[in-house]
Amino acid sequence: MKAVTRAKSESTLERLLSLHPKLVDLSLGRMERLLAALGHPERALPPVVHVTGTNGKGSTLAFLRAILEAAGLRVHVYTSPHLVDFHERIRLAGKLIDEAYLQEMLAECEIANDGLPITFFEITTAAAFIAFSRVPADIVLLENGLGGRLDATNVVPKPALTGITPVSLDHQQFLGDTLAKIMTEKAGIIKPGVPCVVGPQRSEVMDVIVGHTDAKEAPLIECGVNWRAHEEDGQIILEHHGEQLILPKPALPGAHQIMNAAQAAVMARSLSEFDISTAHIEAGFRAVEWPARMQQLRRGPIIDAVPESWDVWLDGGHNPAAGEIIADHGRAVWQDQPLHLVVGMINSKEPEGYFRAFSEIAASVHCVTIPDEAAAIQATDLRDIALSVGLKVDVADDALSAVKKIAEDQFKSSRILICGSLYFAGKILKDHQ
Repeated sequence: MKAVTRAKSESTLERLLSLHPKLVDLSLGRMERLLAALGHPERALPPVVHVTGTNGKGSTLAFLRAILEAAGLRVHVYTSPHLVDFHERIRLAGKLIDEAYLQEMLAECEIANDGLPITFFEITTAAAFIAFSRVPADIVLLENGLGGRLDATNVVPKPALTGITPVSLDHQQFLGDTLAKIMTEKAGIIKPGVPCVVGPQRSEVMDVIVGHTDAKEAPLIECGVNWRAHEEDGQIILEHHGEQLILPKPALPGAHQIMNAAQAAVMARSLSEFDISTAHIEAGFRAVEWPARMQQLRRGPIIDAVPESWDVWLDGGHNPAAGEIIADHGRAVWQDQPLHLVVGMINSKEPEGYFRAFSEIAASVHCVTIPDEAAAIQATDLRDIALSVGLKVDVADDALSAVKKIAEDQFKSSRILICGSLYFAGKILKDHQ
């Protein structure tokens, strides 16, 4: 019975994809029309934390959710894209939306939309807003989709708090070809009088942020000015509001998670209507979970295909900045074994910059075409790009074939990283949870 019901939801989601000829068409008009037809659920939400950025949005919200839940709060969360199942995008008061309720929300939105053009992200975001407005909770954590100014999530009149994680080049075809242009779009989530917590940024990005926060008289809580964090002796030292907090190293691996965790802690402490203690932050750092971000695979066909001494990791980072973050982790932590990459990417990304980050640390790269993904870059095209930056490259039919080939060719213990796309990571997780 469950499989039949889930098939109904999947059928509805597939149908919603056909309501607009483009997957991305940045505009607020369609969203505002639909929300009006639905009775404006975006105006009936619990306090909202709205987060944008290029890298670290999902991880930062995962830390923030863990902290707030450790404080006993009921937390709604909206993130995208999903990895394995659409239900991952909508978390209601601590639990993923169930199938029956998801179908009910989607049907209500489809009826209200009355067949008019609207993107998949817009209509499914509206469904999330309906659910968030009807299920009791203390707070909503809202991840921006693409950009900010014209993103479907940017319809909440006055959030309680906004956050901006590190911004880098990504989605240039939609947002602009410079960091300043991209940040100008993302700065659209900054609202008059609403505090904005900002993670580490390049100077040209901060110039745009400061211009917007000043113009809107939004209190700016800036990394390096209003708060600082670093790792010391296996702990995080966070300085904020004249206090020094000594916090445990977060459960998510990677040096970049230090700043994501610290930004989440500062955001939690900036929510003045809630009493968030250091103990809540500590508990959140230890309890946090966020799949496909430097996640070690423990079971499944790929693990069965490698010797016991090997380890296999999965990461959905997909732009040059993400490649640099992962490569830095490799240089700092993964020097004990040769590193082999299995890479699949989609055509909205920049493979050359991503591959270049690994040019000095990857023993080999095996390129695959992401299965059942219309936007996938062909493995042979990825191979040519990886070759151009000096990597040793091969192609494979799929990730399992690539891993088997690496295992056959290597005589000593090695490490494999499957990476390049959240879509690719989702395909892997289906068989490795």
